[in-house]
Amino acid sequence: MSYAQENSPNIYKQSFSTGISQFFMAKPDDDPNKVQIHALSNFRLDTSKISERPATPLSFNAAILQALQHSPDISQGISALTQQDAYIDVAKAEYYPQISGGLSTGDLTSGERGRQLISLNASQLLYDFGKVKSGVDIQQATLMAEQAGVLASIDQVAYETANAIVNVKRYEEITRIAQQQIAGITKIAEITDLRAKAGISTQADPVQARSNLEAAQAHLIVQQTQLKKFQQKLRTLLGMDVTNLSWSLPETIIRNSNLYSDPEFNKVPNMMSAQAEVELAKFQKQQSKLSQYPSIKLKGSLSQALNGRNPNNNEDDGYYNSVMIEVSSNLYQGGAQASQTRAASYAEEAAKSKVNSVYLDVLDEVRSLREEVDYKQKQLNILVARKQTTIRTRELYQEQYKLGTRTAVDLLNAEQTIHSASEDIENTRYDIYAALVRYIAVTGRSRDLYDLNHISIQGFEIQP
Repeated sequence: MSYAQENSPNIYKQSFSTGISQFFMAKPDDDPNKVQIHALSNFRLDTSKISERPATPLSFNAAILQALQHSPDISQGISALTQQDAYIDVAKAEYYPQISGGLSTGDLTSGERGRQLISLNASQLLYDFGKVKSGVDIQQATLMAEQAGVLASIDQVAYETANAIVNVKRYEEITRIAQQQIAGITKIAEITDLRAKAGISTQADPVQARSNLEAAQAHLIVQQTQLKKFQQKLRTLLGMDVTNLSWSLPETIIRNSNLYSDPEFNKVPNMMSAQAEVELAKFQKQQSKLSQYPSIKLKGSLSQALNGRNPNNNEDDGYYNSVMIEVSSNLYQGGAQASQTRAASYAEEAAKSKVNSVYLDVLDEVRSLREEVDYKQKQLNILVARKQTTIRTRELYQEQYKLGTRTAVDLLNAEQTIHSASEDIENTRYDIYAALVRYIAVTGRSRDLYDLNHISIQGFEIQP
């Protein structure tokens, strides 16, 4: 007997087993480690809601509001709110009658296979020890967490917009100073060139002046690049070209920031979100405890047999109806209920720890920003005095240069020192503005200072 003949039964069994397994088991999809770019990229990009609009002059607060109306992140958060609100309705639906119905055939392996049975079933929850209410509470707590998330997104967009405006103003001033520096060095270069041609000074003076002029020109390009960067950031936020727009910073940023007042932690969105997670964990813990109690329902059913017997009363083409009270409970699930209760307890403790973590993060940043503002204010006073000294020094050097007791290098250094002091003053001043804007965001005061309360932001209204 050949090898094939001896093993033919085994081969037959193997092929039969393979065929059966393929019939009852799902076939695997394509290799998940292979990406099909044409499939992933087969969509149409809709940018109609974020398309740019014509540039119009805006105040500081109006710019923040426009950025909020333009932000897709806030649109996404608000859509999630609507979705979560629908989940609350889903949870509440358990309070109302549940009705189902259908059409079924008889047993396909018996003589009743030609029968059709029309059935209608209804049930009404009578009492469940608060299990449905617990589910509703969970969805409502989730909604509150989502609302806090939208508030956090609003504060973040408001901060990014305010910070971009502050930095646009910063680099507009620094660019202006850099241009003044070029003008000042150009005058010195012209003087050194005339004196060198007249033989009063060496040829090294105009060379040194040109070197400083080129350095000042390179410095101007750097500052213009920074200005363009923040203008582009603001353009993305507002959805319009802001290159030719002028901005002013309201004094309310300084006057009403309440830098040295104790922050109201309950108004910080991240704190609200963390506290909402605590409440959510409490409701989940309560739900896991309630799941061991029974549910009492009133149930009713109607059935009508067609072309056969009704299995409920064994009558030909019979009609059957019933009304009953049903009590059901999960008696044992292998310890799942106890494990869910423990998990919910740990989730509650984790959420409480997150509240404390957010509190410390806010407190640390508040303290750091206060120290930064204090330091910058002291530094600003010194820089202003330094600038006055350098201006007087330049005047003296110009007189001494005419007398031949000072070199062109001294003049160039004095000129550069003046503009360096001016830049330091503007940088320090706008560092203070940037710190205050950050403080406003961290302490949850954006809605108050930027007039965002009782205003529809993409359909979302903040009510303090």
